[in-house]
Amino acid sequence: MEKMLLDFVISMLVMVLGYFSFAILLVFFGMSKKPVPTHGLEFKNMIIDYRTLPALKTFTARDGQKLGYRHYPSSAEKIVILLHGSGWHSQYFPPLANFISTEGLAQVFTPDLRGHGPSPARRGDVDYIGQMEDDLADLIALIRKDNPNGPLILGGHSSGGGLAVRFAGGEYGRQADAYLLLAPYLQYNAPTIRPAPGVWAWPHIGRIIGLTMLNKAGIPWLNGLKVIEFNMPPAAKNGTETLAYSYRLNVSYGPRDYQKDLAAITQPLLVVVGSEDEVFYADQFKLVISRYTKGVVKVLEGVNHLDIVVRPEVRPVIKEWLLGLGNTRKV
Repeated sequence: MEKMLLDFVISMLVMVLGYFSFAILLVFFGMSKKPVPTHGLEFKNMIIDYRTLPALKTFTARDGQKLGYRHYPSSAEKIVILLHGSGWHSQYFPPLANFISTEGLAQVFTPDLRGHGPSPARRGDVDYIGQMEDDLADLIALIRKDNPNGPLILGGHSSGGGLAVRFAGGEYGRQADAYLLLAPYLQYNAPTIRPAPGVWAWPHIGRIIGLTMLNKAGIPWLNGLKVIEFNMPPAAKNGTETLAYSYRLNVSYGPRDYQKDLAAITQPLLVVVGSEDEVFYADQFKLVISRYTKGVVKVLEGVNHLDIVVRPEVRPVIKEWLLGLGNTRKV
């Protein structure tokens, strides 16, 4: 009996050591080879007139860090928060945010998510997985001081939409009265994901797998390592872009489990995607959304992944939906 127990303990130790050895090997030797610098997104409509960009303000998060945001004021009761996508920050929202505010639909807040913006404390990194949700809750608390009664709509584009879905499925999800998702990233295994066209982002798959294994074992010490990089054409850069993410930021920027997080959305939901989206299958969104929650899904013909934020076609769709929400909080 003692020998059997000893053999069992030894075999378990071998398995554990093998698990950790394999994970460590993936972490340090699982970096993807840097591809030829091409990209799969059309950036031509992203050259924006920044003269309409509001000044950057700051709020203090719970850890004492000053984080940036921009405010587009309006006399409307409604509040819209728009979360930017990967690599950028709030600088690309003026066309849409100005429309929403000047039409009297809502006042708009566009935060620079932690690790992003003109001068973040640590570009491309956060302190822990889930910190972005805490930051959003802190921003909402600030907004609510002056706007306690207006319906609050949490919106996001691309990875920002993924963060909104994550927020919906977490402890703060009921703080939003509605959700607005523009070509949202759901998850790497969602039916909406296309095979990568060109090279806009290249994830270091081996390292991600290794770090995921370590985190499942309760070891987060290497989460600051870089796991994904982004490529932008020179014309789209101005020195404030964020072209690499740590593991903990990358995980924080999308749903934990898109199925469960979507299912947590019982508030009004609008999803808008372009038929020419280079990153996602536009025709899959209605199927996915209807499977896990209720919401309105609109596909805009001839619009691509980045156009969905800046092209005028999206504006009447959002306007009609916002007007239909009413001015009374329902959550």
